Amino acid sequence: VMIIAVDIGNSDVVLGLVKDSNTLQSWRLHTSIHQSVDEYEILVRGMLFACDFSLEEAQGAVLSSVVPELTEVFTILLENLIGKPPILVSHECNLGIEINTDTPAKVGQDRLINASAAYQQYKTSLIIIDCGTATTLDVVTADGVFQGGVICPGLLISADVLFTKAAQLFQVNLEMPEYVIGKNTTDSLKSGLIYGYGGMIDSLIKRITNEIEQQGQPTPTAVITGGLAAKLLPILSNVNYHDDLTLRGLYLFYLLNKNNTRGKRL
Repeated sequence: VMIIAVDIGNSDVVLGLVKDSNTLQSWRLHTSIHQSVDEYEILVRGMLFACDFSLEEAQGAVLSSVVPELTEVFTILLENLIGKPPILVSHECNLGIEINTDTPAKVGQDRLINASAAYQQYKTSLIIIDCGTATTLDVVTADGVFQGGVICPGLLISADVLFTKAAQLFQVNLEMPEYVIGKNTTDSLKSGLIYGYGGMIDSLIKRITNEIEQQGQPTPTAVITGGLAAKLLPILSNVNYHDDLTLRGLYLFYLLNKNNTRGKRL
């Protein structure tokens, strides 16, 4: 089975061709709520053409979105591309995990999809970290129950606000400095952003792990994904990196719900 999977985030739209759980090709588009269906369609058709992919091979599409303004745009776009509407991700559909939060409808679809993909692969208690517009750490129990998690301001958001608010600080490339102690403003900023965020994630993993173990769960496996994860990976301890976790989760969701486009409750 080959499908087109789309995840609309606050910063990026990730679009991928997924076949039998393997991502054949993926692209990252800038999220722009002012782009029309036609504008996005030109971009997407161009990318598909460039990799010599025939749309006739796609049996379906699946769409998750945390940007309501673009949900309908991509629903129409995907229907234009493959002749049928995509399956829309919802907490009411079969995710392969249960959701134990106060308001399941308020949990970001990308968080649920990542948790679903990670649980299918590891089948144990998990901490799933996603480094995107926000940095999120979510918890799934060993028996597949999504328990909620932690939402932190993202690395780029923190950097942008810092550069905007502090008159003498300037934009730097997000890259690993040679030393933690910076001898100049540029290296000090790089250290604060990269080591600061890495330290925050490591500390939260420890705290969450303690809480999970106190609840009688096994020690969790930490899984990390997201556009900025690779920059932090060298300084994080004991995490498993999956760059295509969301696309694999969308593929799994498609398989679980393809025979029932309205979805079914767990």
